[in-house]
Amino acid sequence: MTELVRGTPGLVRAVNDRAALHLLLRQGPLTRPEISRLTGLSKPTASQVLARLEGAGLVVGNGLRTGLPGRVPETYRVNAAAAYATAVDVTPDRIAVRTADITGAVLGEAEAPVPAGPGREALVEALRAALALAPAPRPPRRVVVGVQGAVDPTTGRLAYASEEDMAAWLFPDVERSLGEALGLPVRIENDVNLAAVAERAHAAADCPDFVLLWADEGLGAALVIGGRLHRGHFGGAGEVGYLPLPGAPTAREAGHPYGRHGYQELAGGDAIRDLLHAHGIPGTDFAETVTEAVRRAGAGDGTGAGARAGVGVEARAGAGVEARTGVEAGAGSAVGAGAGAEPGTAVGAGAGVLTGARTEVMAGTGTWTAAGTGTGVEAGTGTGTEAGTGPGESVEAARAGLGVVAARLASGLASIVTVVDPGLVVLAGRLCAAGGEPLRALVERELHALTHSRARIRLSAVTGNPVLAGALDLALTAARDEVFGGPPPVTHCP
Repeated sequence: MTELVRGTPGLVRAVNDRAALHLLLRQGPLTRPEISRLTGLSKPTASQVLARLEGAGLVVGNGLRTGLPGRVPETYRVNAAAAYATAVDVTPDRIAVRTADITGAVLGEAEAPVPAGPGREALVEALRAALALAPAPRPPRRVVVGVQGAVDPTTGRLAYASEEDMAAWLFPDVERSLGEALGLPVRIENDVNLAAVAERAHAAADCPDFVLLWADEGLGAALVIGGRLHRGHFGGAGEVGYLPLPGAPTAREAGHPYGRHGYQELAGGDAIRDLLHAHGIPGTDFAETVTEAVRRAGAGDGTGAGARAGVGVEARAGAGVEARTGVEAGAGSAVGAGAGAEPGTAVGAGAGVLTGARTEVMAGTGTWTAAGTGTGVEAGTGTGTEAGTGPGESVEAARAGLGVVAARLASGLASIVTVVDPGLVVLAGRLCAAGGEPLRALVERELHALTHSRARIRLSAVTGNPVLAGALDLALTAARDEVFGGPPPVTHCP
């Protein structure tokens, strides 16, 4: 039998105080009558609440509200200086820091170098230097650090992290040790988990059960169930880069559980870059290559830059005679797969009217004679030239490559959504950002073809650094719980 908590006067006061504080955080400066109405408290009780909070330094006056009939009321707001919180995002390349007051207003943001060497001392010095670049007026109540790995709560060590990238972090009881060395309450959290925390107020604001897939140089996922982040017993929930999939090496074959195998080897950044290179799509890294593939794939369907909408008939035949009939409109570079002596269909980049006959040189082989059997209008953004390209510049090659990218991403997602059954999948990371809406639509189609899931697929809606945003969210939540005396109670607030 559940024992009921008695509603002592002290407990009732604490609940009322928290209700008023969280209301002021959400709504901004309010008057006593407004606090009374929105919390459901009587006006005398609301006045007592405000008096207590002012005395504790949690609420301050915000001036008079003028311009209204009758008595000029005084407004109140949360005291921004009541506490501070700091977010840290650590990657192999840099340490990013963001500090905010208890209202969430950002006070400063900066970047600092990573530890100069392995070991606890080098890490502490690097973190201390980074924190000094975005200081708070007083030491923060909470510091949340996002890393490429996760603390195993059963051992206190950082796990799921490569020694190459995170060597400085691989020592016992890492969270407690860093907190003691810095003199601050430190919490270490997986970076993809923090990105999911940030999405709870953005892409996933209407869905408490969602999966975030982070596709970047590496692959990761985060699970939010019932609005709460699920970390797993050993802290490794969402470490899907190691998910065994057909077509990828297994951990047994790789010889190490954290070796090169699984989902990562199919859909990680390097694998996607190499895949698209094989389809003739250039690019120095995976994001650039995916962006170029999307551009080319959209070039033949009227949806992307350089699309050609053929209203008439275009035929290439014989020994280089091109017959055009009707209207042909281009807006950049229209790419298609040609045949014969011209390996690629022409790129429409000019502006002008095609009439009669002309001679044009294609980037394929040979010289083509264009014989107009009507009047065709070709509109573009370039210099009025038309240049054919090789097989790698074809619409079909780009579309085929993107289709394989989507199929690989969906193959891993299929296992996740089949088990978790989320209402939503959020695609995040540079790979998904580069693919944008075309890649999102392809992944959704592939996923629904593979599984029974009806989960919606959305792109990330967080602007800026999602890891810092999620880390600051967790740090502020913990600071407010400590300063305000607990999480927000259920109130009559809209």
